[in-house]
Amino acid sequence: MTVIQEKISIEEVRQHSREIARQFDLNYWREKDSKPEYPWEFVKAFADAGWLGAMIPEEYGGLGLGLTEAAVMLSEVAGSGAGAAGASAVHFYIFPPGPIIRHGSQEMKQEYLPKIAKGELLMAFGVTEPDAGVDTSRIKTKAVKTEGGWVINGHKIWITNAQNAQRILLLARTSPRTEERPFDGMTLFFANLDRTRITVREIEKLGRAAVDSNELFIDNLEVADNEVVGEVGKGFYHLLDGLNPERIVVAMEQLGLGRAALELATKYANERVVFDRPIGKNQAVAHPLADSWIRLEAAELMAMKAAALFDAHEPCAREANAAKYLGSEAGFEACDRAMQTFGGYSYAKEYHIERFWRESRLLKVAPVSQEMVLNYVSTKVLGLPKSY
Repeated sequence: MTVIQEKISIEEVRQHSREIARQFDLNYWREKDSKPEYPWEFVKAFADAGWLGAMIPEEYGGLGLGLTEAAVMLSEVAGSGAGAAGASAVHFYIFPPGPIIRHGSQEMKQEYLPKIAKGELLMAFGVTEPDAGVDTSRIKTKAVKTEGGWVINGHKIWITNAQNAQRILLLARTSPRTEERPFDGMTLFFANLDRTRITVREIEKLGRAAVDSNELFIDNLEVADNEVVGEVGKGFYHLLDGLNPERIVVAMEQLGLGRAALELATKYANERVVFDRPIGKNQAVAHPLADSWIRLEAAELMAMKAAALFDAHEPCAREANAAKYLGSEAGFEACDRAMQTFGGYSYAKEYHIERFWRESRLLKVAPVSQEMVLNYVSTKVLGLPKSY
């Protein structure tokens, strides 16, 4: 058990999380990716050390740390070689409980937050739908009021953890969509992931195979009134409280992933000899790697600025979106350049680069695409007319 001080510094967060994460080597992650198999041993190591409750308040068994500390931790997780798989496995104890922390009832917090902090409760996050895309206002999953509760029917897709999760934070329509206020009328439920009412179908995918993604078919799922998170009809706005932190955390995870690839590529460029000289002596190899280091460092500054604003309860949407954009670009480019450095060997799983490349490409699309970030900045920051 790691002893965590009352006031822990950012450098201590880096050190502790790095020590835990690097107990699991690259071959561990290659095996988890190949099988595929959920990295429960990795999750348990962070649970035993107390880190899963990083952002959960101390009165509910957590550490009560800020987003800055959590983002640094997850960057170290990804940077250890765990990549997006390891980061996602820990991420779902850090980010998805946010609406419960901010808007859940006292009873809900007391019952579930300590279990999440200890790693005893795994949750899923159910927002995305196949026909709605990035327009969340058009989700069709519907909750109908009954005596003492609700009955939910619908269809969700790209739901992480549903193979193993016990509960799901589920967004459903509780009143019809209107053009005047399209985001009203949606409600958040912290529901039992009851497999007699929810069919879970795993999706085969390109990367991050160790952590499952799923399609959910919800058929008359019964949810009690006390499982509503926050106010009925205001679920989307409660969800927004978590979207900026997610963008910041994803940026930092992507930066860790890029640094893991850069670390391997730099080592290889020093050791690989072609035409009687290490390939790193060639500027065509050295300069792209140096450029990636610069871009990763610059993107982290934006991410840390966004996290500091969030922790200070200041507006941070501009910075959070910019951080996600820059982090995704810099992280993927570092992985792509590592592929180029390794040449043909980059295709071989034993060198691990191909896994980093596959995982980093995902984060240019999710949880928000680069194009939607540019849409936000062009309209909300620059004041240009809306294009969508």
